[in-house]
Parts: sequence; C-alpha cells; structure tokens
Amino acid sequence: EVKSTMFNVLSKEFINTMNKLLLLPAIFLVVACADQAGKEVTEWSYPETRKADHVDNYHGTDVPDPYRWLEDDTSEETAQWVERQNMLTHGYLAEIPFKSQVKKRLEELENYAKYSQPSKEGDYYYFLKNEGLQNQSIMYRSSTLDAEPEVFLDPNEFSEDGTTSLSSRSFSKDAKYFAYSISVSGSDWREIYIMDVETKDKLPDKIEWAKFTGISWFKDGFFYQRFPKPKEGDELKSTNTFHKIYYHNAGTPQDSDQLIFENKENPENRFFTSVTDDERFLIIYSTESTSGNKLFLRDLSKKDEEFISIVDNFENDHTVIGNIGDRLLLETNLNSPNNKVIEVDYNNPTPENWEDIIPETENVLSAGMAGGKILATYLVDAKTSVKQFDDHGVFEWDIELPAIGTARGFSGDVEDNEIFYTFTSFTYPSSIFRYDLASGESILYKQPNVDFNPEEYETKQIFYSSKDGTKIPMFIVHRKGLELDGNNPTYLYAYGGFNISLRPSFSASRILWLENGGIYAQPNLRGGGEYGEEWHKAGTKMQKQNVFDDFIAAGEYLIEHNFTSNEYLAIAGGSNGGLLIGATLNQRPDLAKVAFPAVGVMDMLRYQNFTIGRAWATDYGTAEESKEMFEYLLAYSPLHNIRKDIAYPSVLVTTADHDDRVVPAHSFKYGATLQAHAGWGSNPLLIRIETKAGHGGGTPISKRIEQNADRYSFAWYNMGIVPELAKESL
Repeated sequence: EVKSTMFNVLSKEFINTMNKLLLLPAIFLVVACADQAGKEVTEWSYPETRKADHVDNYHGTDVPDPYRWLEDDTSEETAQWVERQNMLTHGYLAEIPFKSQVKKRLEELENYAKYSQPSKEGDYYYFLKNEGLQNQSIMYRSSTLDAEPEVFLDPNEFSEDGTTSLSSRSFSKDAKYFAYSISVSGSDWREIYIMDVETKDKLPDKIEWAKFTGISWFKDGFFYQRFPKPKEGDELKSTNTFHKIYYHNAGTPQDSDQLIFENKENPENRFFTSVTDDERFLIIYSTESTSGNKLFLRDLSKKDEEFISIVDNFENDHTVIGNIGDRLLLETNLNSPNNKVIEVDYNNPTPENWEDIIPETENVLSAGMAGGKILATYLVDAKTSVKQFDDHGVFEWDIELPAIGTARGFSGDVEDNEIFYTFTSFTYPSSIFRYDLASGESILYKQPNVDFNPEEYETKQIFYSSKDGTKIPMFIVHRKGLELDGNNPTYLYAYGGFNISLRPSFSASRILWLENGGIYAQPNLRGGGEYGEEWHKAGTKMQKQNVFDDFIAAGEYLIEHNFTSNEYLAIAGGSNGGLLIGATLNQRPDLAKVAFPAVGVMDMLRYQNFTIGRAWATDYGTAEESKEMFEYLLAYSPLHNIRKDIAYPSVLVTTADHDDRVVPAHSFKYGATLQAHAGWGSNPLLIRIETKAGHGGGTPISKRIEQNADRYSFAWYNMGIVPELAKESL
C-alpha cells in the first residue's frame, strides 16, 4: 500500500487534549445551530490555521501563499489540521436530524444487482457483478451465458475494508493468462498481477509503480507503462516524469522486464500502448497533455523491427481502432474537429497518404471495430446515435436504441459475431444489450431492478443563452407534475473541460433527490467535448471564463424560469468541475444557497507542480509561460479570489487523502482561506476529507453512500428543507 503518515490515527492523548482545547467549543456551536434550525447564527468558530509569511513572485508580482505548509501531506501539523477539520465537519453533519433516514434510503436504492458487459475469452464468458451493497464488484465466469457462473476473482478480498479496487484487466490472446491491476485506497498508482486462467492460481509476478497504464498482451507477456519509484514520502504528490514502456514476460520478476520505449529529452511525455487483434502491430501513443498525441508503430512480426513515426506532433488526436493486414483504420481530428475515420497503408503511413473512410459530420464521432465492422457512435446534442459501416466505410444501418440516452461498448475482437453494449439515461438504469453484427438486432440481456418507478419522472433538454449569446444545452430532470413555483431544491452539476462530454446517465443516489421533490440539472458547458474540438477550445486557456459564464447562465435560467430560486439552488462539480464551483462562488456568491466543490483544482498558480498536473497546461496554461497568462489565471483562481466583502453560501468542500490526481493540498488551502477570509456568518464553510480514498475511482460503495448522505443532507438542511422521507418522523 502507498503509505502516507498524514492521516494516521492520532494518539488518544492528543485527541483528548485537542477536544478540551479546540474542538468541543466549535462542535457545541454547530449543535446549537442544529437545535435552532431556521434561526440565524451570529458567528462560527473554525479550527485555527497557522499563517506563514511565504510569498512567491510571478513576473514582478508578489503573491502571498500563507498556507503553503498544508502542501506537506506527511507532516504532523497537517495531520492535526485534518483531524480538527474532520471532527468539526462530521460533528455538524451528525446533528442533521434526518441524515440517518437519508442514508437508509440510499442503501435501499443502491441495493440492486449490477452487472458489467460480458466478454468471451477462450472457453468462458467473463463479467463483473455486484449483489447490491458489496464494496467491490466480483469477477465471474461461465461456460455459456445461461450457465451457473463461478467466482473468478473477488476484489473484496484485496483488503478488509474494501478500499483496494480492481482497475484494468486483460486476457492474453490465447486466454492462458489473465493480468489485472489494483488501486490501493483510490491512488492512481497501480500494482499488476497475473493469474493462470484455467487453475485460477496467482503467479508470483508483481509489477509496481505502474501508472496511467494499460496491459497490452503479446504472446506470453504484455506491454505496460511505469514511472521511476518516487522518493519515500512523496508518493502522492511528486511530479510524475520519465514515463517508460516495458515488456513483461509472465512468470518472471519485474527487474528483468525489457525497456521498450522512453524519451529522455522530454521527461513530461507520457505513453500508452495497444496491440492489434492479430498481434502484428504494437501502437504507441505519446502525449504531453490531455489532448493531442504522436503516433508510433512497430511490426511485431519482424524481429528487431524499428518503430516508424506516423504522426510526429501533438497538434491533433489519433487512435488506431483496428487493422486488416497492412490496412490500419484510425479515428482522427486532423482537419476534422468532429473526428473522422481514415485508412492508413502501413507501407505509406504519413498523413499525406491517408484516405477518408467515414467523413466528418456535424456531430462528434467516436469509432470502434468488432467483427470487421466499424461501429460509429455520434453525439447529437450530448445524446447517443450509433451507425454500423463495413471496413471500407460503406453505411449498413442505424443501430436502434431503446430511448434517448447514452450507449457505450461498441467495440470487440475481429472474430466476434456479436457484442454487448450498455444503455442508460437519467431515469433508465444501466442495462446490457446483446447485439448481432450480422443482422443489426439488439436484444435486452440484463436490466437491473431498482426500487423506483421511472414512469414518475421526466427529462427535458433546453437551450439557453450564455453571456456572449452562445446557445448551451442543458438536461433537466424532475418528477412529473412538479409545480414550478421557484421553491424546488435544485442540484446543478457541470464539468466544462478537457474535451470530456457529460451525457445522460443513471445514478441511484440521484433518485433520492428527485423522489423528494428535487430537480437535477446538467448543462453541457464549453470546454467539454459535446460539439467537438472547437467547443473544447472555446473553454480553455484565455477563454476559460466562458465556462464560468455558461454555468452562471445555467443557474440564472433555472431561477428565471421558476424551476428554483437562489435560496434553493445547490451547485456542484468535481475535479475540473471543482474549479468551476470555486470560481463561480467568487464571481457570483449570491447565485446559490449551497455549493459542493469536490476534489477541485483550486490553486491555478501551482497546480502544475504536483503529480500529473503539468499535463493540464493545454487546457489551463501556466503562470510561468507568460505574464498575460499569469494575470488571467490569477484573476479567476478560486484560492486567490475569495472575497471578504460578502457572505458566502453554505459550502462543503470535499477531498481525499490518497488523491494523487488533484492533490488534497488544493482543497486544504482553499478551505483554510475560505474560513479565514469570508468573515463571520451563519453559513457553514466546511471541508470533508475522506480517508483511504482517491480522486473517485474504486471508492467502495459504503463510502459512496456515506458521502452522498452527507451531501444531500447538507443541501436540504442548509436550504431549510425537511425532505419528504423524514416529514412524518420529525
């Protein structure tokens, strides 16, 4: 396990001392707030956070950083600060009178069988299943789709508390070996292990310090990516540089792995590999950020064959989706911001020789291959449409989907005659369909049984105007017949970055909000990928303010059209979305009643100094690159623009101790500054720090239920609302 001393349990003696000196007065004050719901509290007493005299100079401008010491995640002082903040926050949350009922209902909603798409590997079908409230899904296999399955791998046995999760998994081409990676406490670091498929015995192999890696099998081994071992104590915060590609033979120690590819001159380059289905080509993607990649190829059928360069710059995105002999099919956005599929001749592979197979359209394309067919998924106003083509790009038919929503999983092996895909929407639980590639017929294979009636809810998509007149789509979900009187608690969630598209999806926990009279709203802001690369770039670097304007306009639309009001609006986002909420709070603190900035990028001047942060520079820019970029970042950075002249809404900042994607120091410094600078007021400004968890992936269901119970209870309580599920008992 990647270890950090920051969150070790403090000694009983220290806790008792701190309770007497610092914690109990604050918690007692919170209890008083709870006992007097609806009445204003005159002041809050937060745990004291030491200020230092640290100052950085950027292009001649001094910028104080008084809480720099909170970046040290291994110090005892940081550990004590975290403990005091968590005791205050959990003390407050525990006093919300209906929280236990909220948690109970969340457990009921989450308690349903969940399945992954099955895949055929050798003689077996493999799939993941969670009975309902298991912390981690179990991997099963069966000889046929109807046969009784057997347990193949149970990740719940990885750790007693369920905080170690199964990450990637991959079978060798002959299905002799199964390799899988695990994440400990939500960290991005991966450990890779190998099993003998037939016996289910675990081999002695153990790969460490792998990160941002796949597992690409070739013969009796695989290609993977790793970083050098970090210095002890810096595992969760040091910059990740000198990524390398290795080949590992099953049954051998890691120190005998063969180095395949590296770039010593550019230590910030990262790599990803894949091997074509016929095991002929090794494909290497080289990136320096979150968009754009170089592309290299090696013919594995020829011994000691050199890599050839297909694309030698980072200007565009290129992905190999399959091959037929020397013909490689790629998805690319070169001269086509909405993507297209092209054919590459291995013997003449550079872009001037490419041929269009599926041209660009007005809708964003994402392509995959299975059974020699090209399966083209299009985003039409953030909703899924799927078409099937042959391998020369000749259209065959549209794949009929069950409703308006999101479909995923349209890829497979070249020998497949059928695939499985999932379909979901806001009130349509993720269901699995069996698809015949020859006939185009879809048959429902697995549909979960969730404790709610989808017919009671409706989803609409509207388009509203942002500050500059740009039309922005937004999904709005609520109970049918809900009166739009401006008094409905509304949860506004968005992201707006890194070419990521927010699509309709099902969340059992969200049903709790909807069935208690709430509204859920999800706008598709610029910076995302809903309308291609131009839409993405319109929310990056010196245009990042567009993202905040789009989000603020979404809140104003909901208020203007009586879905809600300022007193009943909650705003939320995570990671880049946490940055969005932090910036919105500073620019429009009057917009909402409650805010949830989660695992956010809050220090825009220093984000690039931690783990993989440098890769985000194509979206954000950095303070070092120019005075103009520094001034732009400083003007919206959530940490540096907290205001003293106005009361903030109720804020619950959330982060986690093992988040090595967006390190928790962002939220620590932001939370401390918010508490120090926002002045006294009735609204709580709290931070909740999860332990043995990371950026979100692999979080056990028990922790997710607790987090959601805290979030929804905090929102209702600070809006002065008793949810319908608790009205009879309170």
